[in-house]
Amino acid sequence: MNAQRDDVSGWARLGTPIDARPLFAPEHAALTATLRALAPADWGAQAVPGWSVRDLAAHLLGDYYGRLARDRDGHREGPGPAPGETLEAFIHRVNQEWVDACARVSPAALLDTLDLIGGQVARHFETTGPDAPSLGVSWAGADPAPMWLDTARDLTEFWTHRQQIRHATGQDTDPDPRFLSVVLDTFMRALPHTLRDVAAPVGEQVRLVVDGPAGGTWTVTATADRWSLAEPDAGRPAALVRLDAETAWRLCTRGIGPATALARAHVEGDRELAAAACRIVSIIH
Repeated sequence: MNAQRDDVSGWARLGTPIDARPLFAPEHAALTATLRALAPADWGAQAVPGWSVRDLAAHLLGDYYGRLARDRDGHREGPGPAPGETLEAFIHRVNQEWVDACARVSPAALLDTLDLIGGQVARHFETTGPDAPSLGVSWAGADPAPMWLDTARDLTEFWTHRQQIRHATGQDTDPDPRFLSVVLDTFMRALPHTLRDVAAPVGEQVRLVVDGPAGGTWTVTATADRWSLAEPDAGRPAALVRLDAETAWRLCTRGIGPATALARAHVEGDRELAAAACRIVSIIH
């Protein structure tokens, strides 16, 4: 209980809260439009290793049902980790079990159900308060996490899966900055946790800049006991990393590795600190 209170008191290190709630309805509409435009053969294209477009759509439906059951309906039944099973292994296992169970569902039926349940998810998120404790966000080192971060995390997952479907069917990343700016802002909340094992003098800063209309600037500062996004910029950082938006989001979701991102980056200052920042990951993997 004390550990939970300590974590809640440390939420400031995550930076200014993000309000992703208004984006769930348009993100759901964009997903539905993408899926409805697919040719029959597209549903069998590989979206991620081991999963087709249809599998990934089924996974999204499972996420929708899980969010409604847990947060809207207070439903606490369902699978749990096996003895000794890590969080990552548990999540991958139950995700695969759900996708396997949905193999009997046709793309047309899956799409109709996604349309119905996804709309309910969007309406649910519109009613959530931003400051209550919610599910942990492991890649940000927050457990519990504030609802605003948990909510924004779900938006990034829905958006990322939509891009994977687009890429699998020959389309480029959706550049709409309405979505991508919030996705990038959410992903960067992993920076303090990314640098948690990096020792630095109090006040030393690392700055990550993403170029383009969806980009921004995030400065993480070494404090007495942790890195934080809450401190003001203090002039020239010890390391500055500048990335384009496509490289940044793919890095955070491990579509590319840290070494590739670092090779593409413009770096100023301490290259070891820059390399540490490029180890950022904003998904469970």
